[in-house]
Amino acid sequence: MELLRRLVLGSVVVAGTTGVGVVLLALTAPREERMRELAQELPEANYLCWAERRHQNDLVMATIKEAAETNENITRRPIPWSK
Repeated sequence: MELLRRLVLGSVVVAGTTGVGVVLLALTAPREERMRELAQELPEANYLCWAERRHQNDLVMATIKEAAETNENITRRPIPWSK
Protein backbone atom coordinates (compact mmCIF):
# COMPACT_ATOMS: atom_id res chain seq x y z
CA MET A 1 0.00 0.00 0.00
CA GLU A 2 2.86 2.36 0.85
CA LEU A 3 4.49 1.58 -2.50
CA LEU A 4 1.30 2.43 -4.38
CA ARG A 5 0.96 5.73 -2.50
CA ARG A 6 4.56 6.66 -3.34
CA LEU A 7 4.09 5.78 -7.00
CA VAL A 8 0.95 7.88 -7.25
CA LEU A 9 2.57 10.78 -5.40
CA GLY A 10 5.68 10.61 -7.58
CA SER A 11 3.59 10.49 -10.74
CA VAL A 12 1.58 13.52 -9.60
CA VAL A 13 4.78 15.46 -8.85
CA VAL A 14 6.28 14.63 -12.25
CA ALA A 15 3.06 15.45 -14.09
CA GLY A 16 2.64 18.70 -12.14
CA THR A 17 6.21 19.80 -12.81
CA THR A 18 5.83 19.00 -16.50
CA GLY A 19 2.54 20.88 -16.63
CA VAL A 20 4.05 23.95 -14.99
CA GLY A 21 6.94 23.85 -17.48
CA VAL A 22 4.58 23.63 -20.45
CA VAL A 23 2.46 26.51 -19.18
CA LEU A 24 5.52 28.70 -18.58
CA LEU A 25 6.83 27.90 -22.05
CA ALA A 26 3.48 28.77 -23.61
CA LEU A 27 3.38 32.09 -21.73
CA THR A 28 6.94 33.17 -22.55
CA ALA A 29 7.28 31.96 -26.16
CA PRO A 30 6.92 34.75 -28.71
CA ARG A 31 3.83 34.72 -30.89
CA GLU A 32 3.85 34.31 -34.66
CA GLU A 33 3.81 38.05 -35.44
CA ARG A 34 6.67 38.71 -33.03
CA MET A 35 8.62 35.87 -34.66
CA ARG A 36 8.19 37.57 -38.05
CA GLU A 37 9.40 40.91 -36.61
CA LEU A 38 12.45 39.23 -35.10
CA ALA A 39 13.24 37.50 -38.40
CA GLN A 40 13.19 40.83 -40.22
CA GLU A 41 15.62 42.35 -37.71
CA LEU A 42 18.23 39.62 -38.20
CA PRO A 43 21.37 40.65 -40.08
CA GLU A 44 20.70 37.91 -42.63
CA ALA A 45 17.56 39.76 -43.72
CA ASN A 46 19.59 42.77 -44.88
CA TYR A 47 20.98 42.56 -48.42
CA LEU A 48 23.96 44.81 -47.60
CA CYS A 49 25.07 42.47 -44.83
CA TRP A 50 24.83 39.55 -47.24
CA ALA A 51 26.93 41.38 -49.83
CA GLU A 52 29.56 42.36 -47.26
CA ARG A 53 29.77 38.84 -45.91
CA ARG A 54 30.03 37.44 -49.45
CA HIS A 55 32.88 39.86 -50.19
CA GLN A 56 34.70 38.83 -47.00
CA ASN A 57 34.27 35.17 -47.87
CA ASP A 58 35.68 35.82 -51.34
CA LEU A 59 38.75 37.48 -49.82
CA VAL A 60 39.31 34.60 -47.43
CA MET A 61 38.87 32.01 -50.19
CA ALA A 62 41.32 33.89 -52.44
CA THR A 63 43.88 33.90 -49.63
CA ILE A 64 43.38 30.20 -49.00
CA LYS A 65 43.74 29.47 -52.72
CA GLU A 66 46.93 31.52 -52.88
CA ALA A 67 48.30 29.70 -49.85
CA ALA A 68 47.52 26.34 -51.43
CA GLU A 69 49.32 27.25 -54.66
CA THR A 70 52.60 28.34 -53.07
CA ASN A 71 55.17 26.78 -50.78
CA GLU A 72 55.80 30.12 -49.09
CA ASN A 73 54.46 30.71 -45.59
CA ILE A 74 51.98 33.49 -46.34
CA THR A 75 51.24 34.10 -42.67
CA ARG A 76 54.55 35.93 -42.41
CA ARG A 77 53.51 38.71 -44.77
CA PRO A 78 50.66 41.23 -44.42
CA ILE A 79 47.48 40.33 -46.24
CA PRO A 80 45.64 43.17 -47.99
CA TRP A 81 42.09 42.50 -46.77
CA SER A 82 40.77 45.60 -48.49
CA LYS A 83 41.29 44.40 -52.08
